[in-house]
Amino acid sequence: MPALTPTDWTDLARLAPVAEPGEERVVATVTTAPRGVEGEGFPVRRAFAGLPLAALDPFVHMDQMGEVDYAPGEPKGTPWHPHRGFETVTYMIDGTFQHQDSHGGGGLITNGSTQWMTAGRGILHIETPPAALVESGGLFHGVQLWVNLPARDKMVPPAYQSLEAEDVALVASPDATALVRVVAGTVGPHRGPGSTHTPMTMAHVTLTPGGRLDLPWDPDFNALVYVLAGQGSVGSERRPVAAGQLVSFGRGRWLRLSAETSAGGPDGPLEALVLGGRPIGEPVEHYGPFVMNTRAEIAQALEDYRRGRLGVIPPGALMPHVPHPSRERDA
Repeated sequence: MPALTPTDWTDLARLAPVAEPGEERVVATVTTAPRGVEGEGFPVRRAFAGLPLAALDPFVHMDQMGEVDYAPGEPKGTPWHPHRGFETVTYMIDGTFQHQDSHGGGGLITNGSTQWMTAGRGILHIETPPAALVESGGLFHGVQLWVNLPARDKMVPPAYQSLEAEDVALVASPDATALVRVVAGTVGPHRGPGSTHTPMTMAHVTLTPGGRLDLPWDPDFNALVYVLAGQGSVGSERRPVAAGQLVSFGRGRWLRLSAETSAGGPDGPLEALVLGGRPIGEPVEHYGPFVMNTRAEIAQALEDYRRGRLGVIPPGALMPHVPHPSRERDA
């Protein structure tokens, strides 16, 4: 998994041991993400399926994109499409995506990089694999998270943040068996580079086989762990978890992750995305690419999109690459 991973974790800053053992977050639910397709047909797992929005707040939706090893000509993305009322966070673990939006944001998102787009009052954008990747094929694995905006921020001007892999804060567990990449928010005293309207934390954890991580967590935030790869357990009760499963926790100040070792020897590491935020506590109306507070606001978003008020595709815009038929036959 090529997301930024130093070779020597012992040189990193360390998390302090948990000070209050009695304040552990207890596992509330474990759900398994169903598979689907998105955009022009790339495979996803619907990470939040099965949990009510109230348990996810301030998050709305998350897809694990891939993990898939494309043949030449197979990589796919999304065409130009609108958003309003929330932020999209695209974290690339393996592979490359290109982004362009109607507000002037854009660039290449690659191993360990994050694109943070605030749709606010409205934006059009496209995410698509670059031409070279479409022609050659290759690994593709990432996550897209939708973060809700409170009513007061629904109509803020659109914005874009490009967070490169080397920007994330890297910290190790006390025994250096776990690596924590802090993309946004804080884990203990360690702060990630992402700037968020809604107070939240997002971290990518790699845990070596047999390792254990007691992760400090803001008691005012909810806590979700999505397993990207590997297998292990959560909580002191050692509830088993595996790739494609989402864990929600109750209240507390820290949570526990463990990576399993098989009887025949170590397996691969446990890879997990850990998320939490301060619940907004407002009504949510979600329709396609719009996340608002009322049905009337959804209707207005649709009308504004039809009338071109959410932005226009810029001249010479990025478009999905279509492989040349003769190259496809020769592959």
